[in-house]
Amino acid sequence: MKNIISFVSFLMLLVLLSSCKQEKSLQSYIVESQDKSGFMTIDIPASFIQFKSPDVSDDIKESLQSIRKINLVGLPYQNNKASYEIEKKTIKDILKNSENYKSLIGMDVKGMKVDMYYIGNTDSIDELIVFGYSKEFGVGLARILGNGMNPIKIIEMMKYVKIDPGQFNLQQFNLSFKQKTDSII
Repeated sequence: MKNIISFVSFLMLLVLLSSCKQEKSLQSYIVESQDKSGFMTIDIPASFIQFKSPDVSDDIKESLQSIRKINLVGLPYQNNKASYEIEKKTIKDILKNSENYKSLIGMDVKGMKVDMYYIGNTDSIDELIVFGYSKEFGVGLARILGNGMNPIKIIEMMKYVKIDPGQFNLQQFNLSFKQKTDSII
């Protein structure tokens, strides 16, 4: 009887341990990157996004309303060659090993490899991931969170988007990024 109880206990422990995966998520990667040297991270609320003109179609306005926020993470290649390779592999592994992310498209843009992934249906996306890397720029990740986003409409919307300098000072952003990279040198 004691052997049966021991055996059943062992099986339960084995099942429990095998069900506890220690997979790294994209969200945890982004949070951890905030504390890493050389990284630039920023969260952009959807309210930051504005149109160049108020005369845009209702479809374009709907596309903006489907976005909640955008998380950006970047590591420049310059002075971070070893980290670049590690971080590129880490992000690739997260995206490859996750059951949640589906590949949308991969392309080369001016020497940069860019891959897009999503969660949801192709016409109703809840999370869109844009992952890019090159030895000229570094490695970058954009995580766009929303409700029922349509990727074709989002791409169309980007033609009409402007950056409001009152809400986000690009000079300050550029200076902050430069200071982070200079501190590594």
